[in-house]
Amino acid sequence: MKSLYTSVAALALLAGSAAAQDLKFAPGADARFNWASYEALKSMDLKGQSITILSPWLGPDKALVESVIAYFEAATGAKVNHSGSDSFEQQIVIDAEAGSPPDIAVFPQPGLAADLARKGFLRPLSAGTDAWLAANYAAGQSWADLGSYVGKDGSTQLYAFPFKADLKSLVWYVPENFSDAGYEVPATMEELKALTEKIAADGGTPWCIGLGSGGATGWPATDWVEDFMLRVNTPADYDAWVKNELKFSDPKVLAAIDEFGWFARNDKFVSGGAGAVASTDFRDSPKGLFSSPPQCYMHRQASFIPSFFPEGTVIGEDADFFYFPAYASKDLGSPVLGAGTMFAVMSDNPAANAFIEFLKSPIAHEVWMAQTGFLTPYKGVNTEVYGDATLRKMGDILLDATTFRFDGSDLMPGAVGAGVFWTGMVDYAGGKPAADVGAAIQATWDTLK
Repeated sequence: MKSLYTSVAALALLAGSAAAQDLKFAPGADARFNWASYEALKSMDLKGQSITILSPWLGPDKALVESVIAYFEAATGAKVNHSGSDSFEQQIVIDAEAGSPPDIAVFPQPGLAADLARKGFLRPLSAGTDAWLAANYAAGQSWADLGSYVGKDGSTQLYAFPFKADLKSLVWYVPENFSDAGYEVPATMEELKALTEKIAADGGTPWCIGLGSGGATGWPATDWVEDFMLRVNTPADYDAWVKNELKFSDPKVLAAIDEFGWFARNDKFVSGGAGAVASTDFRDSPKGLFSSPPQCYMHRQASFIPSFFPEGTVIGEDADFFYFPAYASKDLGSPVLGAGTMFAVMSDNPAANAFIEFLKSPIAHEVWMAQTGFLTPYKGVNTEVYGDATLRKMGDILLDATTFRFDGSDLMPGAVGAGVFWTGMVDYAGGKPAADVGAAIQATWDTLK
């Protein structure tokens, strides 16, 4: 009998060591990580309990999020069954309406989460979570508001926890080109416009801009307009706009469209001239940065665009980026446009709420930060953990933000945000007046119920 107990104990030790080996970074081994936050998770004893999570993540992203989930499992004893789906938006609605939702769903678009909350399929998060976000995330109230929706009872509560952000307010450039020409990185929108004019006056072309994207042609221009909505108008105006309380035909919206036009509709400012903007594929448009002599000096695009840079481009050396700046004269802070994912609870499983508590721990963020493809506005993390200097620099932009807003077109009805807003911006780039474009987009929105 003693030998049996000894064997059982040995098996338990082997199981424990196997679990430790499954963790991407050994607890306590790297002092940059907040291991105290990991140890604190052990106070949640969830042995024998399980959680199901459905997300849109497949491939490398699925492996990355599961490397984070492993720490929750190791600390609490819970078992997490995570599934990724390339048709998440359809699957989660089917599962919810069939009465078989996962315990937790990871929403890439707040609009879908808001819709399911309104129908009673989401559970409000624990009391005080909204205050925690406001206090612990940079531009925290923005994030708390992003996850707050009207429930079936008509009251507004926090239903979704933001985790993993994407950054759009970036301008890419080649440092060597700037250095050779004696140009400085601008810190304000006034300086960015002055630099644009100086490059043109020097005989160069300031910008590469491309709106082509097959059936989605026009979407890059919507990002420009959204960024300018946050730079010439208040965050409240932005929120009213995406809800259609501030109309597309409103002078405030037309002003943001014309700010984009200041850059995109000037032949001297754009590679190939203004007429090439709509026909240039967005994937090809940054290539002008790398030609010799440069066909352009700047390219405004989100954090994913290096995927379309020439092979072997080293970010931070061959190419770099800076924050798409705000106007110094308008006192609107440092707004950031982006996207992100939201974790929402869809069952009464108490272990699901414990997982949301886990997402408040620095270690939950730092494990993914130390790898790739992850940004966080959480002020409690050690930014030295980021896997490379590029991510760290992007993370700093998020941490410096005074306002964060989700991509506006993704919050609008599909017929608008993924329809007439796209096509309207192509028409605008082609010379159609902003007033006409805004009126046409609004006319479509007015037909929607």
